[in-house]
Amino acid sequence: MIILGIDPGLAIVGYGVIEYKNGRFRTLAYGAITTPAHTPVEKRLNLIYRDLTALIKKYKPDEVAVEELFFTNNITTGISVAEARGVILLCAEQNGVVVNEYTPLQVKQSVVGYGKAEKKQVILMVQTILGLEKAPKLDDTADALAIAICHAHTGGSRLKGFYNLV
Repeated sequence: MIILGIDPGLAIVGYGVIEYKNGRFRTLAYGAITTPAHTPVEKRLNLIYRDLTALIKKYKPDEVAVEELFFTNNITTGISVAEARGVILLCAEQNGVVVNEYTPLQVKQSVVGYGKAEKKQVILMVQTILGLEKAPKLDDTADALAIAICHAHTGGSRLKGFYNLV
């Protein structure tokens, strides 16, 4: 199964494409879609849609795994992330790819074994699980790979239903 993990954002959309087959991982690609600051929101959303469509066409994922929205203190940032997330969901739907959603707690639990793990722990485990020589530069990219790993661990199992209860 080829999984496209996505960490949504307006300025940076982290992505990671992995293959999960017979309990083994193979990293196909990872990086970030970036949009320029001071660009109108609608143009930034269009860039995200365009670049994500290109990734889907290139790697032909079987499924997409997206992080669910998590609000902290800044509601303005949350709104722009929600707009980007909507475009990401629409893009996957229009390209015929099944979408799966996971909370940050679910991702950390699946990748690290502890739902309140620190960012450094998640990055180290992503690097270890995928056998990467060095950690991804951007946190958003590491998060996207973690989301893809989470889906590989839970997406095809009965655990997915359990995680949806958390």
